[in-house]
Amino acid sequence: MDPMTNDLKRTALTHVHEALGAKMVPFAGYLMPVQYTGVNDEHLAVRNGVGVFDVSHMGEFLVRGPGALDLIQKVTSNDASKLAVGKVQYSCLPNATGGIVDDLLVYRMQHGDDHHYVLVVNASNIQKDWDWINSLNTFDAQLENISDHMSLLAVQGPKATATLQPLFSVDLAAMEYYTAQYAEMKGVGLVLISSTGYTGAGGYEVYVPNPLAQKAWDTVFENGAPYGIKPTGLACRDTLRLEMGFCLYGNDIDDTTSPLEAGLGWITKFTKEFTNSAALKAQKEQGVTRKLVGFEMIDRGIPRHGYPIVDAAKQQDRRGHQRHARSFGGQGHRHGLRACGAERSGFRRSTSRCAERG
Repeated sequence: MDPMTNDLKRTALTHVHEALGAKMVPFAGYLMPVQYTGVNDEHLAVRNGVGVFDVSHMGEFLVRGPGALDLIQKVTSNDASKLAVGKVQYSCLPNATGGIVDDLLVYRMQHGDDHHYVLVVNASNIQKDWDWINSLNTFDAQLENISDHMSLLAVQGPKATATLQPLFSVDLAAMEYYTAQYAEMKGVGLVLISSTGYTGAGGYEVYVPNPLAQKAWDTVFENGAPYGIKPTGLACRDTLRLEMGFCLYGNDIDDTTSPLEAGLGWITKFTKEFTNSAALKAQKEQGVTRKLVGFEMIDRGIPRHGYPIVDAAKQQDRRGHQRHARSFGGQGHRHGLRACGAERSGFRRSTSRCAERG
């Protein structure tokens, strides 16, 4: 074992990735597969067929009790009262100073008599989010952190339904976008499956207890073989989400970025009170002074993180700074997200905006 990775956590599938020859890198405290056959190859596999991501490093919190909804309404910007059982909502955790603690998914679920919410948070923020939510829990909600006990497979791409349908008795094609249900997975057992993702290619995310993770992985790959299924790493997950304009915490949004500046006004609902809602409402009324926008380069060059972006007519006039960019897709496209002054948000060939994780 590499002594440089001794302190990193492993998912229940780390040994599978290593056996497949994946390039393993440190990410959010875990040793994770960044790529297998190459970023472009995996990117196109998801766009055109089906790929599987091990994203078991993500965090999952259960929220129960009569105060569960009140707590979620307090800590998140979106209106969770609109969620019916089996619905999923993209939201964020505003901090008290105008920024974002994290972005997350909120599931409203029921299994038998057990009514609960599932909060899915970013791996790098698990402890931070846990502490933040608990610090605001004056509603006697019961929280349980199950992050270390769950694995998560993201089966993404236009062939995802054909791959998974033989494993479920429920009609997966009938699942609306951003819905979820508990269901029996053939040969595996009870899982939580949702019509969500982080690629924009369609597909599902399957939550399974760690002891069942390899069985689930093997079964998915067996069923996906006729469709050219591929294991896919974090590098192409990044290029896929960037191509769609989905936000990545720590790059495009962070503790200093307001949801309004990040183009997330559509998940910031002022029909309720939530953390720092008064200040954010005032920002909305006054207008933001900077905003996150997307772009596509049409000339040679690679837009790298942190690069200044200038007005072509006034080379010394800084228009903003590069937040994140990648080249991908096998077509030489170079896309990015940048933060800039709101009055200068127009940009030639703008292609992206912050959008939901899915």
